[in-house]
Amino acid sequence: MNGLRRSPMAFGIVLFAGLLVVGTGYTAVQAAVSPSTSATRSQEQVDLGKKIFLSNCASCHGKNAEGTLNAPSLIGVGEASVDFQVSTGRMPGAASGPQLEVKPVQFTEEQISALAAYVGSLADGPSIPDAAYLQANGDVSKGGELFRINCAMCHNALGAGGALTQGKYAPNLMGSSEKTIYEAMLTGPQNMPVFNDANITPQDKNDIITYLKYLQNNRSVGGDELGNLGPVVEGLVAWLGMLGLIIAITIWLGAKSN
Repeated sequence: MNGLRRSPMAFGIVLFAGLLVVGTGYTAVQAAVSPSTSATRSQEQVDLGKKIFLSNCASCHGKNAEGTLNAPSLIGVGEASVDFQVSTGRMPGAASGPQLEVKPVQFTEEQISALAAYVGSLADGPSIPDAAYLQANGDVSKGGELFRINCAMCHNALGAGGALTQGKYAPNLMGSSEKTIYEAMLTGPQNMPVFNDANITPQDKNDIITYLKYLQNNRSVGGDELGNLGPVVEGLVAWLGMLGLIIAITIWLGAKSN
């Protein structure tokens, strides 16, 4: 036994066993916490998706989605990532730049589903979320709290978006659909961090979606929203308004005295 512990192979055996246990445990946890599911992929759908991919995406992402110098590998990104990028018009990308721009969608829903199915068939990844979590029927108050803790530093507390560094920005969320919001949290597109189901549970994501949909459907009761850009902008508008009023009164009094 002492000889085995001193053997050069002992460390390798222990390391391999540890990695095996950690990997198995991580896979089990991911399967347990993620109820996001997608429809069963048919071979016909995957084949159609592959044709669309080769015609529209392979020039940048490689014929086998392995990635090139111009675009990253798509192996393992999952169906949710493809659905988000393509259904919002960000992909196919029009030009290189700090951030992919939202454009008119170039594919039908059937084509987008087929493209997502093909990329999803290459390796496991985040699936398109279950419709049960896209109903905006959660807790508005809890969703607002979660949004302010995790998202407001970039997107503004009211989802109006904001500027980041080097020409990047967090987009305005007021026009975003429930599925788009969920998939963005799940996949972390571009500059956004990934909030997988272990970080923010599906129910918590539903609460955040409920909060954002509440903001979309209910205008501010305090007057003009001024783009929901926050107290600094509101204070600046008030200051400039008062300054303009003082100047106008001064000019009026001067005219009266003459």
